Amino acid sequence: MTEPASTATARSAVPADTTADALAAFTRRAALAAPTLAVAHPETRRSWLERIADRIEGSRAELREVAAAETALAEDRLDAELDRTVHQLRFLGAEGVRAAAAEVVEQGFLRRTRPIGPVAVYAAGNFPFAFSVAGTDTASALAAGCPVVVKTHPGHPETSAMTAALVGQALSDEASVDGAFAVVNGFDAGVRLVGDPAIRAAAFTGSPSGGRALFDAATRRPDPIPFYGELGSINPVVITSAALRERRAEIAQGFVDSFLLGSGQLCTKPGVVFLPADHEFEGLLRRAIRRRSANRLLTEAIASAFDASLGAATAVAEVVCTGGAGTVLKTDLATFRSAPQLADEMFGPAAVLVEVGRDRDLVDALSSIEGSLTATIHAEHEDAELARRLVTVATRIAGRVVWNGWPTGVAVNRAMHHGGPWPSTTSPLHTSVGAAALDRFRVPVVYQGVPDGLVPAG
Repeated sequence: MTEPASTATARSAVPADTTADALAAFTRRAALAAPTLAVAHPETRRSWLERIADRIEGSRAELREVAAAETALAEDRLDAELDRTVHQLRFLGAEGVRAAAAEVVEQGFLRRTRPIGPVAVYAAGNFPFAFSVAGTDTASALAAGCPVVVKTHPGHPETSAMTAALVGQALSDEASVDGAFAVVNGFDAGVRLVGDPAIRAAAFTGSPSGGRALFDAATRRPDPIPFYGELGSINPVVITSAALRERRAEIAQGFVDSFLLGSGQLCTKPGVVFLPADHEFEGLLRRAIRRRSANRLLTEAIASAFDASLGAATAVAEVVCTGGAGTVLKTDLATFRSAPQLADEMFGPAAVLVEVGRDRDLVDALSSIEGSLTATIHAEHEDAELARRLVTVATRIAGRVVWNGWPTGVAVNRAMHHGGPWPSTTSPLHTSVGAAALDRFRVPVVYQGVPDGLVPAG
């Protein structure tokens, strides 16, 4: 585990980049710890996560203060994220107990699952808590019985150091196995980590370019490992004529609230909207956006990438409104299909309206989208046949289909699937949120005719 440290110490010195020798030491300790973690009682693993949750809750005010300074995220947003982080730690601990108890016996075959081994976790930049050092990937791996080595995100180093210290303290309090948890820092360490022979799986949330590079590295290893990457998504929205007629103002406000949430720096931000031409709808968007104040983006790198993607998009699309809190562009379906930059994720406060001539064209429009985490449909009862076709298409291109709502806001529960077809993730079969997140780190094993006393307990 990490060396326990006070939060005051963590605040005073942001760790330097991890050397190759230090990384190798961390992964070697993780490999040595893996067999012990694998046979630890699931309730013991659950107690680890409960202690981590308690530590984070007890340091909420200080964590929130430091994260706000590093990320410019509002304190109420950070409070909500801390709530989610504490909840998912407790939830996944309980789910680890349930998963470990699940087995299938039939015709002399016993099917169980075992922990996959040490897991590399790549922290996200837009969620300094829920997808970071003690986030969903770390929680689900520990709950599954796997040691974790976290590559921190450079966008919130002090927050990461504080959180790592709290996790280390919690695991020390539980007298857990040395090597169960460690953090590494720096780009080079992140590259080396995915290729380290002790690492048996990796989980990533971040940019398509960075995720694809690590994914390729994971599969090029002499012993390829699973790489569960969330790489970006444009999360298309379809709005029918009937929905605009019945709920124009409500939909306009909901769209603005959703695509500007977190300054548009959420993986579930609705980025492209297919709809009939509607000037009144555009006017509602302008007024709603003007009422919102602008916020600084998380990092200079994100701001620079956003400016570049927005510039490429405005070169081929009309500006409906811009400045202040966000930008909305507009184009037609033919231009959208011929300009690939309009179908790329703009990670920031911008979205594209794509006008279609007739409602029936919405099906073809939605079909043109690559894999996304979500697809949203706004329709009315009179759209029943059209809506049926839209849901069918949405099911093929997205991991979550939203009806008359908005995709931002992800629940942590047993039903949630936070994944989707390529390029939104590297594997549409798995989720990074919810109970099924543990499945990424548990390997099925069948025991055929093996005496009960020889079957491992873990």
